[in-house]
Amino acid sequence: MTLPPPSSDRVLDIYLTLTQYPILSTRIRARMRQELFRRGIIQQPKFETEVREKAIRSQAMEGLHDPFAQEPPDVWELRLSRVRDALTDFYFAYNLPYSAFEEIVLSTLHERSEDVPDLVTFNPELAPQSMLFEQAKAIEALPPEERNRTHEARLQEIKVVLIRTMISDHLQYINIAKQWFTVSDLEKIRQRKIGLGKIGGKAAGMLLAERIIKEVGDASLKAVVRTPESYFLASDVMYDFMAANDLLTWGDQKYKSEEEIRREYPQILSDFSHGRFPEDIIEGLRRILKEAGRQPLIVRSSSLLEDNFGTSFAGKYESVFCPNQGTEKQNLGALVQAIARVYASGLNPDAIMYRHHKGLIDYDERLAILIQIVEGEQFGRYYLPHGAGVAFSQNLYRWSPQIRQEDGFLRLVWGLGTRAVDQTGNDYPRLVALSHPLLHPTSVTKQIKRYSQQYVDLIDLEENAFRTLPVSQVMSADYKPLRYIAQIDQGGYLTTPRTRLVEIDDLVITFDELLRRTDFAKHMSQMLKLLEEHYRAPVDTEFALNIRDPRAVRPEVQISILQCRPQSRIEEIETRLPRNLSREDIIFSTRRMVPQGRVDGIRYVVFVTEAYFRLTEVSKRHSLERAIGKLNAELKETTFILVGPGRWGTTSPDLGVHIGYADIYNTKALIELSGQGIANAPEPSFGTHFFQDLMEAKIYPLGIYLDDEDVIFRKDFFYETPNHVSEKIPLEKPLEDCLRLIDVEDYSAGHRLSLVMDNREGRAVCFLQPVS
Repeated sequence: MTLPPPSSDRVLDIYLTLTQYPILSTRIRARMRQELFRRGIIQQPKFETEVREKAIRSQAMEGLHDPFAQEPPDVWELRLSRVRDALTDFYFAYNLPYSAFEEIVLSTLHERSEDVPDLVTFNPELAPQSMLFEQAKAIEALPPEERNRTHEARLQEIKVVLIRTMISDHLQYINIAKQWFTVSDLEKIRQRKIGLGKIGGKAAGMLLAERIIKEVGDASLKAVVRTPESYFLASDVMYDFMAANDLLTWGDQKYKSEEEIRREYPQILSDFSHGRFPEDIIEGLRRILKEAGRQPLIVRSSSLLEDNFGTSFAGKYESVFCPNQGTEKQNLGALVQAIARVYASGLNPDAIMYRHHKGLIDYDERLAILIQIVEGEQFGRYYLPHGAGVAFSQNLYRWSPQIRQEDGFLRLVWGLGTRAVDQTGNDYPRLVALSHPLLHPTSVTKQIKRYSQQYVDLIDLEENAFRTLPVSQVMSADYKPLRYIAQIDQGGYLTTPRTRLVEIDDLVITFDELLRRTDFAKHMSQMLKLLEEHYRAPVDTEFALNIRDPRAVRPEVQISILQCRPQSRIEEIETRLPRNLSREDIIFSTRRMVPQGRVDGIRYVVFVTEAYFRLTEVSKRHSLERAIGKLNAELKETTFILVGPGRWGTTSPDLGVHIGYADIYNTKALIELSGQGIANAPEPSFGTHFFQDLMEAKIYPLGIYLDDEDVIFRKDFFYETPNHVSEKIPLEKPLEDCLRLIDVEDYSAGHRLSLVMDNREGRAVCFLQPVS
């Protein structure tokens, strides 16, 4: 068979020929584009950008004064398709010989005649996504008896290409995901994605976790696990946004000095907040709002590196709640502002310094956006879930010898899960060891109440705002799941509410009845074990829960997976406390939430004294925090630890030192002091974003409660040794009483400190050791 000879108008020749093949023309043009991209005549992103621009101009030529409002999504897609076809013909006709076109047509006809999916000349690496989906569906549609090894291999190849181009290009993720995602799963992602790029790590982990549970979970687990309604703004849209608003000048921010990065970030926030999206993106956001109705939304980062093996980026980028209770215009404006704010957070100092420390600074780190319906229900004027939190498949910090590490651990709060992952300082989640769910870290009722949740994060529907309120202001005797969330303090013991006649001030958030009378703990333990098995690594998840029928005798609990990633942890070192250790050689010891590991050769101790709390000016506290960061940089070639009062990393500077990852990543251990009037007993930070930073940086966290009877804390070492801070960095005079740099040599010449943490014995000891 031969094609008609070409005329003088090459574009017309191609067009007229393709009209003879109305069904195959789609496949032929896809191969023509593949050839254009392969030969480097035009790059695919540039080609698609030109398609979109010409499609927008065509709308104006057809008299659509407000094209994205007047033209339905299906018509817009048809317009894009026809413009894409015309542009394909044009580029091919004027850049490649007609014989190349003939070869494509003839090979396509030959493959069609074989009546099997094209498995020979089709190259998935270069093909457009529409063609990948077309072939994958054709293979999946084959009867099982007709599918051979070649078909299966090609289907696997196509899925890998789709996962890499749509979701994540990290090999460890792809190696797992390719076993679980079906073409139908990937098609659903495509239908809910705006833009051509990837959906990023956070979305990738969430979707994979759900897919694993739905495939291998038992019937009871499958029935209760789900993910929220989700939409994806692909990673390429971030650069479109930056280019359209002259923000690409900030692209080199990661190569500037830390001082410049910190100084310029407020201007970045301002510049991004004034940005505007192209109209086709705006129309996509309008469709999301239309589908969401009046349900609150959350806008979350989902960067290309986020939630990966060894780099969680926990808390580095922003998440923004959109209550979605205003007018259509107001809701759209709030959504756009939220996305811009998340984009700007990609350039925040902590994120950039984290990338420096991880050796990822040269990676093209773009942020995709995950937009989700907020899990929860309305209670009066408020909107919140019955519970939320973080779950870990390995419990690294056990407060009792009977707790099994492999059964997992939860940080559980009432309301939105933000209070479970942030180091708030003024509040406490319920800590749940899944091997013994009802075992509290303390058995004393007064202590259980003292270290229980005092505040709740929620959406205030009337104020159209995210708020933090006292539990007593929100909780009510009319709250249906009350008995599963709270207990009543009866002056020495806790009981379950059984009538509406309760004093709200006597309520204590414990979740004991949830853990006792539902299968929630069992389901969480099963889910974590399955995910760890198939991730081939311990996992860390975020979740929300809803008690379906609180009045039932044993109600079912719905669990929504919000996030899943490999669990950050320090590799455990086999070590035991030395025997016959002299008390005189011990600098400090503790039995509070002891990990497993050791640090030897400690030359310096950076010590923040309780005078920190006497700094009444916010600027002075900020100066102290920056000084700690400078010491961290100066001491990078030495082995040192940090010791200080209260909760480090807290968002409330009145309760502890408000520092971030970029200020401490060179230290080997972080020891928080409390008791004796310094601060309240520290609730373990295990599970917070700050804790994730410590784990990834291989920094051991410890708490010393100075009122514990068996604690050793040698004050002469910390307060009476020379202070070497001024030899390393300049320090303002008001800060000299707050920050001390202790050289172990001054206290005991020829010695260093060793910090040994024995999880099995439940004790950590820091002691003097001769330099060998």
